[in-house]
Amino acid sequence: MYELHFAVPMAGAVLCTFNTRHDAAMLSVLLGHSGAKVFFVESQLLDIGRAALTRLADSATSDAGLPVLLTISGDGPDSGDSGCVDYEDLVRDAPSRFDIRWPVDELDPIALNYTSGTTSRPKGVVYNHRGAYLNTIATVLAYDITATPTYLWTVPMFHCNGWNLPWGVAMQGGTNICLRHFTAKVIFDNIVRHGVTHMGGAPTVLNMIINAPAADRKALPGPVRVMTGGAPPPPRVLLAIEELGFVIYQIYGLTETYGPATVCTWIPDWDALPAEERAQLKARQGFHHIAMQDVDVKNSSTMESVPYDGQTVGEVMFRGNTVMSGYYKDVGATKESMTGGWLHSGDLAVRHPDGYIQLKDRAKDIIISGGENISSMEVESVIFNHPAVQETAVVARPDDHWGETPCAFVKLKDGANATEAEIIRFCRERLPHYMAPKTVVFEAELPMTSTGKMQKFVLREKARTMGSLTNSTNCKL
Repeated sequence: MYELHFAVPMAGAVLCTFNTRHDAAMLSVLLGHSGAKVFFVESQLLDIGRAALTRLADSATSDAGLPVLLTISGDGPDSGDSGCVDYEDLVRDAPSRFDIRWPVDELDPIALNYTSGTTSRPKGVVYNHRGAYLNTIATVLAYDITATPTYLWTVPMFHCNGWNLPWGVAMQGGTNICLRHFTAKVIFDNIVRHGVTHMGGAPTVLNMIINAPAADRKALPGPVRVMTGGAPPPPRVLLAIEELGFVIYQIYGLTETYGPATVCTWIPDWDALPAEERAQLKARQGFHHIAMQDVDVKNSSTMESVPYDGQTVGEVMFRGNTVMSGYYKDVGATKESMTGGWLHSGDLAVRHPDGYIQLKDRAKDIIISGGENISSMEVESVIFNHPAVQETAVVARPDDHWGETPCAFVKLKDGANATEAEIIRFCRERLPHYMAPKTVVFEAELPMTSTGKMQKFVLREKARTMGSLTNSTNCKL
């Protein structure tokens, strides 16, 4: 996939990377929607790829013909007699020289990235050459990727084109360490073996590292710069990961902004602050990077900017060259997302007096209890501080009296114990009582996407099926 990030644009084509966890049904929909002409499939996923083509052939979307199937031999079974073209054979037999097909216009598409797993209405985000070029440079600058880095891949390359870093690492003459699967032990082993200088990872990856058993940890050979994003990392996690020798760069963005769009620019004066206060500051989303024209927090109805008071909540909006060209084959959704000349993120945030943006929640994740708005992220941040908690997600549970109440799903650390009453009491000691969870559900695993984002829609459905916690005659909460 790394090679194809260069080969496909150089051939004048558009790169469309699929989530490796998709099933055949999802893949067939995306193949049909994208109009793919060539389908590269790694050998271990060949059965799923073939099943997707079979489904596509049986559907009405196959009028344009099926894409050519090319298999990529990796660590899986030999695919020489699979009836499809082998990628390595194709490369070996290709002419050594060819003419690069440069884009006619820098706004020509370079990549198509799908944002979700819905089969009813796929949202394909179109990236253009100009935006990808600018965002790559901005990401390298914001992330302090100096010459000849060694980058450890834990961020999937299908996710916003690996946050632009297939291009960015090459731009700086770097070395890529690619992993099929990883654990905390694998991460530490590869950092030491290869002298890793940079890596990326969602907060769940950071959490995996800090909770690694002592036997799996190794002393870092030097500072390892980690770009984290995908969800706001809890300050406790940031504090713990830096104690191990990692240097954290907090970024924020969307698929629609080519991935990274803002960075929490660090101010040297903050180095003198207490550790917990530093972690709180580092957890903010900061300012737009050098290639983004502007980011703002606005009232979605009036389009007026919120005051810089750290309290007034608005929607994060973007505009500039590193905003997508639009949603593929969906003019309506594109216009809706760009109302008022700004890309609407759907993320709610405040703006502090120093101008730094801090996310509060997704608009759909805000819990409204008794007329009060509760930020699920704020509650999660408190629960994360409980010494027994490894992961948590807070969603709304429907309630006959309050409308909604906070429901916390919690994964405990190995060997740790906690009760529902203990977690609730812990939160009530640190939050207004109305914000504390009224329900705590302990789970062995919490549902995650392959990019490390919590699948809150799964948990919301679980909370919904639990029914109301109170009724009009039982509301002593």
